[in-house]
Amino acid sequence: MKKALIIDDERLARSELKKLLGEFPEIEVIGEAVNARDGIEKIEYLNPDLLFLDIQMPDKTGFELLADLDKAPKVIFTTAYDEYALKAFEYNALDYLLKPIEPKRLADALHRLRQQEEKEKLSLSGLRGTLTEGDQVFVKDGDRCWFVKLQQIRLFESVGNYARVYFENNKPLILKSLNALEERLDERVFFRANRKHIVNLRMIEKIDTYFNGGLLLEMKGGEKIEVSRRQAVRFREMMSL
Repeated sequence: MKKALIIDDERLARSELKKLLGEFPEIEVIGEAVNARDGIEKIEYLNPDLLFLDIQMPDKTGFELLADLDKAPKVIFTTAYDEYALKAFEYNALDYLLKPIEPKRLADALHRLRQQEEKEKLSLSGLRGTLTEGDQVFVKDGDRCWFVKLQQIRLFESVGNYARVYFENNKPLILKSLNALEERLDERVFFRANRKHIVNLRMIEKIDTYFNGGLLLEMKGGEKIEVSRRQAVRFREMMSL
């Protein structure tokens, strides 16, 4: 069962989508939000697996809402406008549904969700349950394969529907979302710095202050990663005596 949140400023659009989703028992609508601010609040305390997200809303766009999140659920955009389709997929959208939503297109989008989850389960062998930093995982990218200890991985970076894995001089791509990775990684070692990056705390070379209360981490491989303002508060709490 997947928990879904509908975010749309039009009441009739929310009602119609909720009615359509009633035909899919694997989806449970756990809430509705009337704008981006309401959506962000409900994402934080309801922790949905899936968003049905409108793009044009009075306070912020759906894109701006996602940019404000450190960790975003899977997203299916719902909109009356087709000109945002290309930009939508830059935000790792599962699908882009035009209103009025056709039942067949909704079924296709949910089928795509199931397919992606099945692929993610197979994409990083050995990722079952929480792993310690000494555990070894199998990473495959095309024809190349590696057995890597988690302690050697300094960084995971979101790239579309994939994650780039940084270790030594290698940067292979795996079909795994950052959210799925975060669920399996030891939070005492791997920290979600922002919407696009998970860092190995033991691989941080340098920490600098950044604008708006954020932090800038320099990794041992030379990568510079911004810690969002919200996550910087958590980072300071974790790292202080």
